[in-house]
Amino acid sequence: MVGERFHSALEEADDAIVAGRAIDGDVAAFAVLVRRYTPLMRAYTQRMLNASSDVDDIVQEAFVTAWQRFSELEDPAKVKTWLMRIVSRKAVDRIRSLRPLVDVDDVEQEAPSHASPPRVAEARAGVAALGAALRELPDAQRECWVLREIGGYSYDEISDELGISTSTARGLLARARKYMIVRMEEWR
Repeated sequence: MVGERFHSALEEADDAIVAGRAIDGDVAAFAVLVRRYTPLMRAYTQRMLNASSDVDDIVQEAFVTAWQRFSELEDPAKVKTWLMRIVSRKAVDRIRSLRPLVDVDDVEQEAPSHASPPRVAEARAGVAALGAALRELPDAQRECWVLREIGGYSYDEISDELGISTSTARGLLARARKYMIVRMEEWR
């Protein structure tokens, strides 16, 4: 009769008390945790593994690990979260172990479309045309265009770099852009 009342009281106790007793080595308290959380842990594991036959094994492994590591549980009131973290790791480990290993050398991937030979040739021809167009510009216009479009310089930085006024830099850049737009029209 006394054992039944104790068993009932332990079943109804909150997680902090039950886990605290289990940490102290109380097997009956640990059994309460197993009964209390097995359904939740099974349901979680079934979702993780798509109802695999390994569910019960994983839950059992999680409880074995929990029993062995109870000293690591810092807050007995958080035993549910702690158990779920253990079963989650066990499930992920099982998923990883079941995943087929693929040798990288066996996988043949297509080159990205931007890296196909026709695209590479087209890109190189575009770069060559841009270089030719830039060489046709007067030096001051080319310098302004390169500093602005490639270097990302502001108008003030261009004027400082080239020792010219900001308005001169704007004018040179406007003429260079106009020429480059017309010259590179076929590459748009």
